[in-house]
Amino acid sequence: MNPTVILLLHCPDRQGIIADITKFVTDNRGNIVYLDQYVDRIEGRFFMRIEWELDGFLIPREKIKDYIRTLFGARYSLEFNIYFSDVKPRMAIFVSRQSHCLYDLLARYEAGEWAVDIPCIISNHEDLRPIAERFGIPYHVWSINKDHSNKAEVEAAEMELLQKENITFCVLARYMQVLSDDLIAAYPHHIINIHHSFLPAFIGADPYKQAFDRGVKIIGATSHYVTAELDAGPIIEQDVVRITHKDTPDSLKLKGRDLEKIVLSRAVTKHIERKVLTYKNKTIIFN
Repeated sequence: MNPTVILLLHCPDRQGIIADITKFVTDNRGNIVYLDQYVDRIEGRFFMRIEWELDGFLIPREKIKDYIRTLFGARYSLEFNIYFSDVKPRMAIFVSRQSHCLYDLLARYEAGEWAVDIPCIISNHEDLRPIAERFGIPYHVWSINKDHSNKAEVEAAEMELLQKENITFCVLARYMQVLSDDLIAAYPHHIINIHHSFLPAFIGADPYKQAFDRGVKIIGATSHYVTAELDAGPIIEQDVVRITHKDTPDSLKLKGRDLEKIVLSRAVTKHIERKVLTYKNKTIIFN
């Protein structure tokens, strides 16, 4: 496929934005292959994703961002990002002891479903090293003391690795540690987490047992960007599955794990495809 440039933008809503942006592309001989837009009428905010082919485009790729900023930045109070389809995101995976999400991510990666590189897997336990070795991906372990006395040292080492590997986003594939504000600030809206959707109803240990005792009729999973407020970042993807009185705590866990894999993979796919825009604490997901 021909390489493309992807422009994600949002700004106060006003007349003429789509016309001006598309005219800029077509006047410079760009062939538009995707355009989706949304207006939040409550916020008075305009959101758009537009993608066009680079072949034949008159403006050199290294100058496109400057042109967008000069022509439209001040005029529309534009906030935007530029991406190129031939530049793969670089994903780091964080894990602890549960393997279901890691297996699913690596299987999709090996099957070629995603245009992404995975230079490293980071963990606080040795348990999942054989999986990483099976897929030929370096596995790094930093154990965190129970009193968290070495947490700052561990995260400094992790940050050094992320920078060395030019990581562009991280996925917490059931990583059972709370990240520090400094690490989160280094990757704003570029750390994806997955967990069950019982929060905040069933907080603490064994939420599936709590749900079983309560007799719930659905269980779910939520994938979101990580922010400093625990489990309260912008939601990317959610789904649910119905259950009955015949389910047991063990069957709920199995169904929950299946759902977590699916929901996490959907969120990662949207992020890799540059189809997520965050505004305040919400996401705009382009089709």
